[in-house]
Amino acid sequence: MTARMLGTERAGHGVVIRENGLILTIGYLVTEAETIWIVDIHGRAIEGHALAYDQETGFALVQALGSLNLPAMPLGSAKDLKEGDHAILAGHGGRSQAIKTRIQAKREFAGYWEYLLDEAIFTAPPHPSWGGAGLIGKDGSLRGIGSLFVQQVVPDKGQIDGNMIVPIDILKPIMDDMLTYGKVQKPPRPWLGMMTTEMEDVLVVAGLVEDGPAQEADVRVGDFVLGVNGRPVEELAGMFRNIWSSGEAGVEIPLTLQRDGELIDITVKSVSRAARLKSPRMH
Repeated sequence: MTARMLGTERAGHGVVIRENGLILTIGYLVTEAETIWIVDIHGRAIEGHALAYDQETGFALVQALGSLNLPAMPLGSAKDLKEGDHAILAGHGGRSQAIKTRIQAKREFAGYWEYLLDEAIFTAPPHPSWGGAGLIGKDGSLRGIGSLFVQQVVPDKGQIDGNMIVPIDILKPIMDDMLTYGKVQKPPRPWLGMMTTEMEDVLVVAGLVEDGPAQEADVRVGDFVLGVNGRPVEELAGMFRNIWSSGEAGVEIPLTLQRDGELIDITVKSVSRAARLKSPRMH
């Protein structure tokens, strides 16, 4: 049910969710990939096609261009997973590449690359090859897809290494669009190309996409982000929601920054992130 995928300079896992060889994985493994090879447990390599990608959820679909002879894993739900529940996190390689893991938390997750999940799943111990690994419930259904290695602080336990899992529930509403169009059919969110991090209750610009909207507007690494649209922001999730509530991609986003002790106002003309990526080839 799981397969290893070799994309352009990237490798990870995926889960077969339909018997025709449709694989669900995490998007960064195949984004802009020109060549994808799917390797089964027997070492047989089959070419794959990047069928769809959704930036908001982080999910991607890959179609095997040949028979995988693998059963499909049924889609379950992450809603009934609770803190303390056990599950299996599995990658390519069968039982030897599957670990027993535990749900540490279900909470909001904000990523510096302009990414937000209302309720991500955090598990421990971590899988050594987490990208695209499948979180499997006791009933054998797929509950989520592995995205990141994370370090989290747990009360009375200190710092624990683990994984962040994208819940399968957010795939279901967009599945038909992804299969039909290769993307979700709704207006794209504004994207600034501004990598921001939280540091001691302050938001700091940690990086900029080259020739991205924020860089072109003269936002600089090291700037403190104090406000968006005239409203103060103190944490990433709030900043992202404020930007995305401004309208569709292309809308101008006013930022209040602090640079070298001085307040400055900069307006960034947003774009669609997808428009800057190579789209999956339709066939």
